[in-house]
Amino acid sequence: MPGNIDNQLRRPRSWLLVFGCLSMLLAGGSAVAALPLPEPAPSPGALPGPPPPPPGTPVPPAAVTTPPAASRTALPAATPIATPTATPPAVVTPTPPPEPAPEAQRTRLLANGRLQPEKVRVPRAASGRYAVVPGGAAPPSRRKGKVVRYVVEVERGLPFDPQEFADEVHRILNDPRGWGFRFKRVSRGPAKLRVSLSSPALTDRRCLPLRTQGTLSCWNGRQAVINAVRWNRGVPGYRGDVASYREYVVNHEVGHGLGHGHVPCPGPGRRAPVMLQQTKSLYGCRPNAWPFPKR
Repeated sequence: MPGNIDNQLRRPRSWLLVFGCLSMLLAGGSAVAALPLPEPAPSPGALPGPPPPPPGTPVPPAAVTTPPAASRTALPAATPIATPTATPPAVVTPTPPPEPAPEAQRTRLLANGRLQPEKVRVPRAASGRYAVVPGGAAPPSRRKGKVVRYVVEVERGLPFDPQEFADEVHRILNDPRGWGFRFKRVSRGPAKLRVSLSSPALTDRRCLPLRTQGTLSCWNGRQAVINAVRWNRGVPGYRGDVASYREYVVNHEVGHGLGHGHVPCPGPGRRAPVMLQQTKSLYGCRPNAWPFPKR
């Protein structure tokens, strides 16, 4: 029995011990729940603001504001962009082309102290038809003498400028060393003679019954037929002086039209008369292109 009493006395003590432990556990949990939670650390770069009001504090209406839409999302600051400066393009000054030289100066060849005309390729035959050079040219006004009207024509298809040929013929005929007439070039109306630049084939036809063989010029009774090959090349006796030979052949054939015939060489080393057939040979004479070379 005493043992039972001791057991009965021990049981209340055990329950008291258990109850005390439970009480201590409950008190510790309440203490933990009462501790304040740590506030989150502010993010880097955030500006410090006023502390939030305690829980349960009413917020006045004026304090509740809605930020502008533009400020809700923070945009990165715009990086200034340099405006490129336009570089003006380089100014290129075009080089003007050289001016063409006159026909008589193109080859830069000298013969007898004179610049010579350019040589071209003359065909054996051209169109066979003449074209009168249009317009006219007046005779010298400050010279005495009979006026002789004449026409200049050039066979179509020859490699010569008709106007240049006409100008050259007019200069030759009205030179003071010439025949002494005042020559007037016309393109219509009556004319005493015609000066006709012709291909070798047309020359041979226009000069019949004379045999020019594609190399000579002639007077056929109304035309001074100038062979284009000779106008272009001259003859060996003039030693490359084509400009002087042109003067000779015009004066010689027009001389026939004015009534002059062929004459011989007066002697070796003498000046050749203009009516000597210098195209064939000088016969010992020196070349001469003028009827009156001493004027």
